[in-house]
Amino acid sequence: MRDRHGKRGIALDKADTGRQARDLPDDLAARLAARVRGGEFAPGARLPSERDLSAEYAVSRPVVREAMSHLKSAGLVEARAGSGVYVTANAEARAFRLHPVDLEQDESLAQVMELLMAVEVAAARSAATHRTEADLKHIRRELLGMEYAIASDRLGDDEDFAFHQAIVAATHNPYFVSLCSHLDYGVRRVIRATRSNTRRHMAGMQDAVQGEHRAIYDAIAAGDAEGAARAAGAHLQNAVKRLQTARDAEA
Repeated sequence: MRDRHGKRGIALDKADTGRQARDLPDDLAARLAARVRGGEFAPGARLPSERDLSAEYAVSRPVVREAMSHLKSAGLVEARAGSGVYVTANAEARAFRLHPVDLEQDESLAQVMELLMAVEVAAARSAATHRTEADLKHIRRELLGMEYAIASDRLGDDEDFAFHQAIVAATHNPYFVSLCSHLDYGVRRVIRATRSNTRRHMAGMQDAVQGEHRAIYDAIAAGDAEGAARAAGAHLQNAVKRLQTARDAEA
């Protein structure tokens, strides 16, 4: 959407400005990816500078940097030292596409959660087998970060995402890490919606959610691969139930 000065501004919902602001990097990455895939930026083309994109979309430069990080993870662009960011020569072939997740549509939600179940459960099982002491410290640090966010009356979605990322890193499997990087956009949106709705409509449930996270951590720490897989599966199944319950409450 362009304003009267021709800028492609990303509008914020005044009723929930904080949440929308956290969505800005994802939104910007999706818009730029669409321009790449639509041919506006051809393979080998240099993207506008960070400053120009910041002005064009009326967002801060840190938002642009995070959006670029998403595009790099998706294989759409590459940075060249001292030169800028360029569309990769084989961007179309390398890009993994996750269809947009419609959280209001049961089939779409069920399908993305089925995918997350396959990846997260397998990652938890692998992490319990391959984690190191340094990995455990990393996972526990993110777990404590969520607890601090809850105590500070914050949503904790970024900490939630970081916790699951730490588990994926503990697999020491570059293919797990790469796949989860590609799933970034859809996963973040589901996590955000689940935690936001849980806080709005199910007061007190955040402690239960945190208990599920602790169960995953405890199993990984104990080297219990099947226990970690069960805990991760239960967490995702409960997340779907919470999202559906909150959605029904809003309706």
